[in-house]
Amino acid sequence: MIGYVTLGTNDLDRAAEFYDAIAKEMGTGRMMEEEGYFIAWGDMGGGAGIAATKPFDKGKASVGNGTMVALQAKDPSQVDRIHALALELGGTDEGAPGPRGETFYAGYFRDRDGNKLNAFCMVGGEG
Repeated sequence: MIGYVTLGTNDLDRAAEFYDAIAKEMGTGRMMEEEGYFIAWGDMGGGAGIAATKPFDKGKASVGNGTMVALQAKDPSQVDRIHALALELGGTDEGAPGPRGETFYAGYFRDRDGNKLNAFCMVGGEG
């Protein structure tokens, strides 16, 4: 049902550096962009994409409390790599990678603008 998610940024170049690296780890790249306004990552016709954008109303971007984007990883080791990469790129830790219940494995972080994300995968069971 989700086609894409946008996250606000006040510095598109800074956001691009962060998400270019995360996308590369996930085996994808940029799929759309408008210089100075937004960049979207993902695969056309594939699963949901993610975009960093300056607000359309030209106001200051802010973080939505309770809002989070979940990035589906291939396996727990990729969750670990994405989480570590996010921190290396200047993101902040919101919960170390590990199991959350019996079939869910995730690591939580914030990007350089303070947007909350996680990398997750289903493990064991029918997940």
